[in-house]
Amino acid sequence: LLQVLNERKLQEVDSLWKEFETPEKANKIVKLKHFEKFQDTTEALAASTALIEGKLSKNLKKILKKIVAKDAHEQLAVADAKLGGVIKDKLNLSCIHSPMVTELMRGIRSQVEGLITGLPSREMAAMCLGLAHSLSRYKLKFSPDKVDTMIIQAISLLDDLDKELNNYIMRCREWYGWHFPELGKIVTDNLAYCKCVRKVGDRSNFAASDVSDILPEETEEDVKAAAEISMGTEVSEEDINNIIHLCDQVIEISEYRTQLYDYLKNRMMAIAPNLTVMVGELVGARLIAHAGSLLNLAKHPASTVQLLGAEKALFRALKTKRDTPKFGLIYHASLVGQSNAKNKGKISRMLAAKTALTIRYDALGEDTSAEMGAENRLKVETRLRLLEERGVRRISGTGRALARADKYQNKSELKIFDPSGDSTLPTVSKKRKIQEVDEQDREVAVKAKKFKEEMK
Repeated sequence: LLQVLNERKLQEVDSLWKEFETPEKANKIVKLKHFEKFQDTTEALAASTALIEGKLSKNLKKILKKIVAKDAHEQLAVADAKLGGVIKDKLNLSCIHSPMVTELMRGIRSQVEGLITGLPSREMAAMCLGLAHSLSRYKLKFSPDKVDTMIIQAISLLDDLDKELNNYIMRCREWYGWHFPELGKIVTDNLAYCKCVRKVGDRSNFAASDVSDILPEETEEDVKAAAEISMGTEVSEEDINNIIHLCDQVIEISEYRTQLYDYLKNRMMAIAPNLTVMVGELVGARLIAHAGSLLNLAKHPASTVQLLGAEKALFRALKTKRDTPKFGLIYHASLVGQSNAKNKGKISRMLAAKTALTIRYDALGEDTSAEMGAENRLKVETRLRLLEERGVRRISGTGRALARADKYQNKSELKIFDPSGDSTLPTVSKKRKIQEVDEQDREVAVKAKKFKEEMK
């Protein structure tokens, strides 16, 4: 706790830093009034976290109570306005927070070693470093089984791999298509295509090669037949080698993507089992990544969970006064995909409500089972089935009378075939009248006469 000696110099905020250039100058502005050290790192960590969260720690409360008893009339300068409000409410001590206080605190931090005597610089640096490490560790709250950061990184990498894989496969098909264009139409699976190219290379080798472990028997025969009559251009061996290297890259990335997906699936079942059961591991991971963490996602209401990922469309709709979107990332969940277009909005709203419950259960509950998620999913599936079948509606009053089936009566009517429908000729005669013919002949004669005169 420091006392200000010269308050006049504090009024010049812009030039206040000059008063803290040296320890001697700093001691003319402020002096140490009270100093109390922490017993250990744990106590220092508790006090630091309380200050960060804007709370009043026990040690600080004791020190301030002593000051209230002695110097109650003086003001207390605080760096955090929230903490100042807490001190004012609990201890009835007037606090100030302004740009001047911020500059003063910055100057004190720069010359803290000169203001607090008896502390070697090495020990001070070691203590600061130790407290910084402890504070960072506390903020992370590290637990290997409950780290949603891994999920965020894994889903982001999975999306990046999909983009790169699509680019590589497209380039591979286009490149090898100059040599053997027919193969792209016969083999539609991208991975099988790359494996075939890597195994065979030049199209002339297809006849002698056995690709039965990659392609079905019928497809293999079609490929061999097409290779003999291919319209592709001839390429050098070096070109083929480069294409094979590209195929190796595609196959390796595909295998790693499968491995990464399995890892993400296991991690999601460990951290958010109920969310995974409700919407699937991919949609669940994207929701967590979009919110920043599982705890942040748990703070969102169901309406926000429903529209996560569709923020642009939402604000565009609000700006243009049009219909707002009904779903965001949750649209890719299997339950929404199963419903028809008419019921997608209703199902996404119900699914978001149940998903919000499961997220909170996963984030804040201690139970790691997925029973709650399974129960809620069953409720949504039942509701979906009722909507698809339009439910069993109770009929009362006049509706019941209308719903009764009438007695069946066989009413046979004798219908006669109408032959006029068979004719495709128009009913109106196309014969021209004599007058029309005469008029046309006159017009032709006049035009011929004019043409002759122009020629002369």
